[in-house]
Amino acid sequence: MLASDEVHRVFVVFARQAADRGVWVGKYVLMPDHMHWFVAVDDERIRLSTWVKSLKNALSKALRSAGVLGPHWQKGFFDHVLRGAESYSGKWDYVRENPVRAGLVDDAGAWPFAGQINDLEYRRDLVL
Repeated sequence: MLASDEVHRVFVVFARQAADRGVWVGKYVLMPDHMHWFVAVDDERIRLSTWVKSLKNALSKALRSAGVLGPHWQKGFFDHVLRGAESYSGKWDYVRENPVRAGLVDDAGAWPFAGQINDLEYRRDLVL
């Protein structure tokens, strides 16, 4: 249900506006039943869980408008902290191949529900 043109459009709009709230969305893949996205938060007071809840609400609105009845989401979400540029590229390689492993496309580049909003540059000087 998430791999649709309308959900993708709403996601991209929401992700572009996220920078106004201190959340920077990098690369992403929307799958039929889950999503992967890389984000950076530029203020420790920002709660990623609050942003994810807002994202889920925005996408649920689009799904309801398309006639997709809820519930649309499991409670919570899974996050993983990346520690370096190598980790970022390795995780991205794995994530971008999800549509291929699921048998949805033969080549990850052909999956229309993936992309990049911002270039999230790993900087060693930002790691605490």
